[in-house]
Amino acid sequence: MQDKTILALTFIRQVVLTLPDVYEQICFDTPAFYVNKNIFARLKEDGENLVIHTIEREKWMDKDPKTFFITDHYLKYKYMLVNLDRVEPEDLRQLLLTAFKTRASKTTLKKKH
Repeated sequence: MQDKTILALTFIRQVVLTLPDVYEQICFDTPAFYVNKNIFARLKEDGENLVIHTIEREKWMDKDPKTFFITDHYLKYKYMLVNLDRVEPEDLRQLLLTAFKTRASKTTLKKKH
């Protein structure tokens, strides 16, 4: 795994692993992050992009289509790809927290973190 990928994963872990009911598990041979058994983000097999759950992907893709994009595979899913080399840390943090909130149960969201 490349150094830049390790740095990105370290940042992602710092953001999400302190959230209630979040855990990391391997999915498609890459690290993935779940809440209440629902995946909300995972490293894509290429090691350069993050697959993230979002209901606002058009907003992000309009903002910066080189950083936020989809492939044909994701057309029918609520996921978007995020280029880890290009994404600003605060944008990534916001995407991760929003993905967590949209995938977590109401009970989990009531817990303190």
